[in-house]
Amino acid sequence: MQNAEATKERILKAALGEFSAHGVAGARVDRIAKAAGCNKNLIYIYFDNKETLFTTVLERNLARVYEDMPFTPEDPAAFAGRVFDFSMENPELLRLLAWSTLEKSVELPAGRAGSHNTKVAAVAQAQVDGKISAEFSAPYLMTTIMALATSWSPAFPFGMAPDEQQPAPAELRRYIVRTIAAITEGSAADEGPPRQG
Repeated sequence: MQNAEATKERILKAALGEFSAHGVAGARVDRIAKAAGCNKNLIYIYFDNKETLFTTVLERNLARVYEDMPFTPEDPAAFAGRVFDFSMENPELLRLLAWSTLEKSVELPAGRAGSHNTKVAAVAQAQVDGKISAEFSAPYLMTTIMALATSWSPAFPFGMAPDEQQPAPAELRRYIVRTIAAITEGSAADEGPPRQG
């Protein structure tokens, strides 16, 4: 039993690298098996097919995201800083998330939408409570936080051009935190209800 669990762990680790580099369509089960040091048939025995393996890898790594980045709706700037740190330290996961959006053959984990909706509701409540600005809607703020905080990950397609002077990571982090603070500071009570859209 312990050997089976150890083999599954190796498969999941190898699959993360393979899927993040090639997506589902381009990934090769034989390369995953070779990297994991196991027979290719074991992958099908444990995970049925390539799509299920991809979803399992994604769910497993999203669980890490939820654990490693506690959400603080009353301090979205601090959360943005944690998202930036995580995205810079885990480029494979950011690429995996990008593939999960592009691939049509895989089912997205239900927890991903649920986690996002929970965060949006918490931001909306923080706005009602006057802890953060209500100038922008809660869904817009969450999208802005996530987009800005992950923009310098290698997986992001619209970052700075290679020949541009790149700010140091610490400076980028400071910019991101200050930007999110600037658009979320203030009292919701002073500004009225959050705007729609």
